[in-house]
Amino acid sequence: MGERVAETERKYEASGQSGFEADGLAGVAEVRRPAADRLDAVYYDTAGLALVAHRTTLRRRTGGQDAGWHLKLPTAQADTRTEVHAPLGSATGEATGEPPEELRTEVAAIVRGHPLAPVVRLRTTRRRTLLLDDEGRTLAEIAHDEVAADLAEPSEPRSEEPSWTPGPAWTETEVELAEGGADLLDAVEERLLAAGMRRSSSPSKLAHALGDRLVPPLPGPPAVPETAGQTATGYLYEQLTALLALDPAVRRAEEDAVHRMRVATRRARSALKSFGRELDRRVTDPLGGELKWLAGALGLERDREVLAERLARRLAELDPALTGEALRRRLRARGEGEPSTEAATAGSASSAHAALVRELDGARYFALLDGMEALLAAPPFLRPAADAPAGTSAAATVRRDHARLRAAVETALAMPAGDDRDTALHDARKDAKRARYSSEAATAVLGKRAAAHTSRLKGIQQLLGEHQDGYLCRTALVPLRADAVAAGEDPAPYDAMIRRERELAAGVEADLPAAWREADQPV
Repeated sequence: MGERVAETERKYEASGQSGFEADGLAGVAEVRRPAADRLDAVYYDTAGLALVAHRTTLRRRTGGQDAGWHLKLPTAQADTRTEVHAPLGSATGEATGEPPEELRTEVAAIVRGHPLAPVVRLRTTRRRTLLLDDEGRTLAEIAHDEVAADLAEPSEPRSEEPSWTPGPAWTETEVELAEGGADLLDAVEERLLAAGMRRSSSPSKLAHALGDRLVPPLPGPPAVPETAGQTATGYLYEQLTALLALDPAVRRAEEDAVHRMRVATRRARSALKSFGRELDRRVTDPLGGELKWLAGALGLERDREVLAERLARRLAELDPALTGEALRRRLRARGEGEPSTEAATAGSASSAHAALVRELDGARYFALLDGMEALLAAPPFLRPAADAPAGTSAAATVRRDHARLRAAVETALAMPAGDDRDTALHDARKDAKRARYSSEAATAVLGKRAAAHTSRLKGIQQLLGEHQDGYLCRTALVPLRADAVAAGEDPAPYDAMIRRERELAAGVEADLPAAWREADQPV
């Protein structure tokens, strides 16, 4: 994958050259002004400008100090974006302008199968001022840019050279941090403003060039929701943002990315249920069904990992005299085992990951993301419930989901130990997730009391999750034991592992009543 760096910069505009002087800036020991650079950058996007709509830019630039492919992704931090670099010549189709696969992977969830093609060309004359400390390190770079834009004629993206139309020309100044801190950025800004400059009205050169072609981003939620509908859509917006951010990490097979993406999917689906009084279920139920499908697709690999870890722990606890090769072989056959079976496990994991990526490249997944964005762009509010005050409505939703959980836990605890109780505790676990997630959503308006409630419910969810993981482990061991018996092998190790899982489950069931009494508090 390309090199990833955090880029912190501010943009300013004014007519003509800035009169900035660096003398006297704290920590700045030297100022250098290298020769001017000539930069030529071609920006890529879909026909519908999907990248622009998601505050993302992808360009191929020649000239200057960092020629190459540059992908810039938004972050939650002010003035900061994540920049992913790839060298020139790294794309197999670069002769025809196709971006590198590693960068296309980063934006797959945004592009959603649509081709990328040139949309804007910027030719820039850049004059730099470098601010250095007494060790010669660059603290910040001030770039005064004279920019001329050409616009590709609107059409379906294609690989051949587009037809260019002259666009706007302008000047702007960028200040980018290197080794310096935010205090230096503020000090430079103070001098630029005093010299007659102002913060740029455009978030990027690309946005400036596009002008009235610019596609506005999906509006984000208010910091503090005022209505019940805003509470619902704000939480859903957070989950969509998480899905889009985690998608490339899942494709790169980063540790824990699948789990976090699955949680975001479950949160979104749970929210559609919890806010069924504010959002029209005729619209949200089909979307909830697709979220369930995605959670299942993500869960196949995650469930395999969880089961493998649990079986490995049970195997490690056995008397060494019972851990023969036949037992290990049967565990390997399921793709589970000890570190000694690393190659087999890695192969299984690789196959599962490839299958997941195929799902993420499919039309069904892309349609789900389209559906979530469409819902947020035009929420199917049910009034007057959606217009109700956020605080009172959120509290009512949390109490309703908590009551549902209370009934499920009490029902399960009233049952004798056995399969029926196992099933009831699994149902309670699902209700615990729903109650926890609606409490999370309410934190934006209820503050600390909702946060404390969420923490209590997380403990219950984890306890019930431990019980369910043990149940699934026992379930997996039963057919393995049967196969061993049919082959004339000793069933003792399987019996020991099943017995241990039953002991752990009994411990959870013994702890649950006291844990529930602690968690069963009003919001």
